[in-house]
Amino acid sequence: MIRALILALAGMSLWAADFKIRLTAADGGAVVSLPLEKYVAGVLVGEASILSSDEAIKAMAVAARTYAVRLRGRHSLEGFDFCGTTHCQRIDLRGASKRFDAIAGETAGELLWFEGKPAFACYTRDCGGFTEDGGAAWPGLSASYLKSHNDPYCPRSGASAWNWVATTEAIAEALRQSQLRFPAQFEQITISERSASGRARTLVLSGGGETVAISASSFRFAMGRTEGWNTLRSDRYEVRAANHRLIFQGTGAGHGAGLCQLGAEQMGREGRSYRDILTFYYPGTMVGITGRGLRWVRLGGESTAMFTTQPDQDHSVLAEAERFSRIVSERTKLPLPVSIEIRVYPDVDTFRNATGEPGWVAARTTGTRIHLQPAAVLRSRGVLEETLAHELLHVLVESQAARGLPVWFREGLTGYFEHSSEASQAAATSVDDADLRQQEDPTRARLAYAQATRRVADLVNRYGEGAVLGWLKRGLPAELKNTASSHAPMKSR
Repeated sequence: MIRALILALAGMSLWAADFKIRLTAADGGAVVSLPLEKYVAGVLVGEASILSSDEAIKAMAVAARTYAVRLRGRHSLEGFDFCGTTHCQRIDLRGASKRFDAIAGETAGELLWFEGKPAFACYTRDCGGFTEDGGAAWPGLSASYLKSHNDPYCPRSGASAWNWVATTEAIAEALRQSQLRFPAQFEQITISERSASGRARTLVLSGGGETVAISASSFRFAMGRTEGWNTLRSDRYEVRAANHRLIFQGTGAGHGAGLCQLGAEQMGREGRSYRDILTFYYPGTMVGITGRGLRWVRLGGESTAMFTTQPDQDHSVLAEAERFSRIVSERTKLPLPVSIEIRVYPDVDTFRNATGEPGWVAARTTGTRIHLQPAAVLRSRGVLEETLAHELLHVLVESQAARGLPVWFREGLTGYFEHSSEASQAAATSVDDADLRQQEDPTRARLAYAQATRRVADLVNRYGEGAVLGWLKRGLPAELKNTASSHAPMKSR
């Protein structure tokens, strides 16, 4: 059996399974399951209806998709992934747009990556000409691609300044309803601290000789809930008192961090691509379907090169790989390829993102390149050495395999060399290549790999190991050919 190579790690590729969304009360309030691309299409209608530029819509699609993958499970304790409001991403399924669907489809599967992981791709309606630092909007967030910077595109889009006037009584009532403190004789607001972008960070409410400090974001949300979200539109403002009223004069709408929709729209109008837009608003990130931006360090051996992001932690893996290379070559009598490359990923999520494999797959081999889950994870489960040996056997088999050999034969031959004593004791059974390729069911995969191993072991018993190895290079005899064969990449389970 190949039991040790199917890890007990839950989960599929981050975007493979449906997302559970709690719809708003207006949409029925039910929890629905949506494929990622359908969810993104709904978010574009709900969050980006102001956009007309195709490139700006594409940029928003990538940002919304990345946000979903990065923050999936935000409401997991409540039984769903995201709510349908702006607390997560506002979704509108009733206002479906074929145009938005088609444009977003041009970026299907693409995410924004930073150091091999999906970025925190937040976005805002109107930055007011200067984006906010991510750490100011979300204390504790450290993201170099969300630093405050000037945005010349936003003002050129025609964004206008806003004003809001409210009585001190109305503001006090809004604060009371949000259970926020304020002076008993509330009269004035002073901005005591601003962020690097000039947005209010801390407010001081005063009156009757009493002062109360409050965060500007808490104040804005309190006003929005009671007075309406189109009143105090952002934290980028000045405030003064006059005749028992407070007068706010500001620019921008929303928190101001990440992609500015008005600025993205203007960039699209000026001929910039969606990749240009994403680079401007998330500098240092990369767009792609698989993990980007990992800082690989190369460690070289005699027959194997290893790439890792943690060389101090993973250097021992190279020595083990060198040792097993010699062992498997001697066992199979097959020569080692000139160049073998092993990539050890820093965590399971990055491995899944880069390979598209479910988490229960320990490694993936394509040609002479081995993609390996974190060595620490494999070692903790006692399967690091077995996984290395298994993948190196795959490399040897693939380097000699005739074009068109069915998956069951290539996988079975690898399993035979690894577990020949066990395999020869069981009767051979048929195996479908589809069972070996599927990613949904680890039990089904385990059974299929064991069946493939037994089938090849039976062939060795009947025809001899030399003859079976000859088929590896020349192709199967006519009576053994599998019409559903393919030359797919190898994967350890």
